[in-house]
Amino acid sequence: MVNPASLLPASRSAVVAKAAVEVAPDRDTAATRLIYAYLGSATFWLLVGTLVGAYLGLKFATPDIDHIPWLSYGRLRPVHTNTVFWGWASLAMIALALYVVPKTSRRPLHSLPLAWVSLGLINAAVLVGDLLLMSGVNNGGQEYREYIWPVQGVFALGVILVTYNMIRTIVGRAIEEIYISNWYIMGGFLWTVALMVIAYVPFYQQTGISETVIQGFYMHMGVGMWFTPMVLGLTYYFLPKLLNKPIYSYSLGVLAFWTQMVFYSMIGAHHFIFAPTPWWLQTVAIIFSVGMIVTLAAGTGNFLMTMKGSFRTVARSYSLPFILVGVIAYFLFSLQGTFEAFRSLNRVWHFTNFTIAHSHLTMYGFVVFLIWGGIYGLVPRLTGREPSHFLAGVHFWFAFVGVAIYTIALMVGGTMQGMSWIAGDAFIDSVTMMAPFWLWRALGGGLMFLSHLIFAYNLWCMRPSPHERRRPLEAQEAMA
Repeated sequence: MVNPASLLPASRSAVVAKAAVEVAPDRDTAATRLIYAYLGSATFWLLVGTLVGAYLGLKFATPDIDHIPWLSYGRLRPVHTNTVFWGWASLAMIALALYVVPKTSRRPLHSLPLAWVSLGLINAAVLVGDLLLMSGVNNGGQEYREYIWPVQGVFALGVILVTYNMIRTIVGRAIEEIYISNWYIMGGFLWTVALMVIAYVPFYQQTGISETVIQGFYMHMGVGMWFTPMVLGLTYYFLPKLLNKPIYSYSLGVLAFWTQMVFYSMIGAHHFIFAPTPWWLQTVAIIFSVGMIVTLAAGTGNFLMTMKGSFRTVARSYSLPFILVGVIAYFLFSLQGTFEAFRSLNRVWHFTNFTIAHSHLTMYGFVVFLIWGGIYGLVPRLTGREPSHFLAGVHFWFAFVGVAIYTIALMVGGTMQGMSWIAGDAFIDSVTMMAPFWLWRALGGGLMFLSHLIFAYNLWCMRPSPHERRRPLEAQEAMA
């Protein structure tokens, strides 16, 4: 008689087996170390910025936790936002672009030393900017441009040098076509350079109204013309690469690109509906926000149709689930932004915790998940080292569940908050009503921060080997 126990496997894996990532056969170790340095710096700022964010979440639940000026909410909040914007997400996107642009141009990066200079400038800007913010030195209550102009000027110089590096790489490409990824990436770089000049040149910002109009333009363009085209361009490379199939439609990619460039440039004023800004400007912003539906449909449809028939591949990958969540979040929560622009809904949600939920759904659920998908898809290929598949899964679920708890609580609470104000209730009533939702916010933020610690460990596990030799110079020149 057969022993039933002998039919069972001796051990079972805690997770479904994932496919191993193919190592690039022509690894350029100098470029790999550069990219990893960018990602290491970015991850450091992710931990710093989100540790500050988690602490701010605790302040909502326990406002008397400290009485130190440097740790006051008014100083730490811009530290959180600027650190994750310019330190984490920007450096991570640039790191991935430093691989994608040369790869799709079929030539090495124009200048590795120049890229190292850019890394130093951007890191210096974030470090000095954060210290100044904590000491009370800032550019005023202007969201995402709280760094004073000398600090942001250093950051801009770093971005300009990267832009020049990318342009020279693309100009010297070994193929005639410019791949769609590079359209988006260079669109993001060029728009952002112009945006920083517009935001910090002061001569046309002499009144509160003019400054408000520029602020609306800047804060929304920062998201829509820096982070959005950059991560979409990266996804146009990594998604087909990881699925081992071509993008569904090049034409849809071009349509999404040009409608993004046209519509997004005019929607910043929808942050100031009912403000003392020109009514026609508000209306134009609402109309262009609706026009963004064309962009969302073209871009998301293109990605999902590329994934069609490949969901078993997605399930066996530890990088593609991040990309899938990011693509869906891109459509859903950018569409949510369109709805928030309508005057009827803006009246309920503006200035409430709902807008905080929306910003995290777009920047975290969309932008950051796509960044993580690109990192998990690229770094093992460059270094030959993979993270623990189990810990990659834990990272995914902690981040996903954490941001879901965080944002659902704030969307529900924020809607109730807005209705309370419209009903004419005392302001303190809305504060008391938000207390349990802020507790859930702190819980969700805690899970998100734990996921970042796991990600940092995974990135460390994927570090380049210190014993790997650099490729001979002759081989590098042969590829040029």
